[in-house]
Amino acid sequence: MSTRSGPPLSFAEAFDLPLCIDLRTAARAFGVCPSTAYKLIRLGRFPCPVLRVGGRYRIPTTYLLSALGIEERPVYAVDLEGGAAHAARLHRTSHHETENLG
Repeated sequence: MSTRSGPPLSFAEAFDLPLCIDLRTAARAFGVCPSTAYKLIRLGRFPCPVLRVGGRYRIPTTYLLSALGIEERPVYAVDLEGGAAHAARLHRTSHHETENLG
């Protein structure tokens, strides 16, 4: 009997995943052990598209989240603050360039 490679992923962990993940992480997200994940791939029944890269399987995170029914990532306050700071920098830069032209 095989066991899971760790506890199932939390929502916070799922939202912090990189663009592509390994099969063990995808198996955790679906709550199955890695050997079951490999079996599902061989049967063509894994819940989302899987890429074969060299000798390894990689799963694009957008496919994983979609298969889990997560269509949009939440917006965090940190993201909003970072975006506002970036916009302010752009505004200061363009304002400074405009002053130099006049």
